[in-house]
Amino acid sequence: MIPILPDGYADWLKSLKNDIAQAQQRAGLLVNSELLQLYGRIGRDILQRQDLLGWGSKVIDRLARDLKEEFPHMRGWSSSNLKYMRFFAQHCPSGQFGQQPADQLPWFHCVTLLTKLNSDEEREWYALQTALHGWSRTTLTLNIKSRLHLRQGSAITNFEKRLPSPDSALARETLRDPYMFDFLGLGNDAHERDIEDGLMRHITHFLLELGAGFAFVGRQFRLEVDGDEFFIDLLFYHTRLKRYIVVELKATAFKPDHAGQLNFYLAAVDAKIKAEDDKPTIGLLLCKQKNRLVAEYALSGIDKPIGIAEYQLLRNLPESLEHKLPSIEEIEAELAGSLTIQNKIP
Repeated sequence: MIPILPDGYADWLKSLKNDIAQAQQRAGLLVNSELLQLYGRIGRDILQRQDLLGWGSKVIDRLARDLKEEFPHMRGWSSSNLKYMRFFAQHCPSGQFGQQPADQLPWFHCVTLLTKLNSDEEREWYALQTALHGWSRTTLTLNIKSRLHLRQGSAITNFEKRLPSPDSALARETLRDPYMFDFLGLGNDAHERDIEDGLMRHITHFLLELGAGFAFVGRQFRLEVDGDEFFIDLLFYHTRLKRYIVVELKATAFKPDHAGQLNFYLAAVDAKIKAEDDKPTIGLLLCKQKNRLVAEYALSGIDKPIGIAEYQLLRNLPESLEHKLPSIEEIEAELAGSLTIQNKIP
């Protein structure tokens, strides 16, 4: 039996085919802005026809088949993706995440922001960071899962007193608290050397967790001071800050003498390693836990710029927002059942 199409469907399909063909000619659908604008228009069209004209949900399935037939070499015409377009138009009608234009991001980055977050402020923050740092979709998803927006810039530091502005603000935003090392597969009783070994085995994950700009220099980096040898746990260079960053790991709670030891390492790196055009070295002390007031007191008498943050070997952050949001399957089910009225295709 030939399916009964709602009134106006044939004319709309013809208009869409023309719209897509023109967009394809102008940009080959390679220009992201053109693609996002096209998807937004299609999503709005679907919304209007379902909400105002009473078209049923199965029109999306029919539209997917027709568009695939017309544009067989183009991806993106699945029923699921058309439903994402509708969801995008419904939840991002302005085409922006706050002040951040959605068309600066790949399409499925936008889908991730919409389906994994329910706060406009958080979507704007992650959209901005994604555009700024060029995060892959996987990295974006991991950062949302670890609630990076709550950790970024949260380390205890003395940067405001030890670094000039705006360097102090940039350096502070570079550090996080806590750092998530759950990719190591270690328990909370792991020793410093075990953690260090694991970070070196998973250096790619480690660098992703540290954030953009960190370049690995060495492990157990040797320093000689007047005939005495000292070994830095981990040494990095930050390409944006133009500074070396000394990272010390402590598998215990923070103690004030840890800051004194790190202060010495920073002085030695500045004297022995730093080039004339490098800025003064920064220290990052990673400890199992810290008393905030004790850490602040300890840093108040330190000459060098130091940050103190905790690390977590097992994830125990607050429950991710994704548990409070509908899954993609739930969204699709809701879209499929939202308008089961007359004129739907059998």
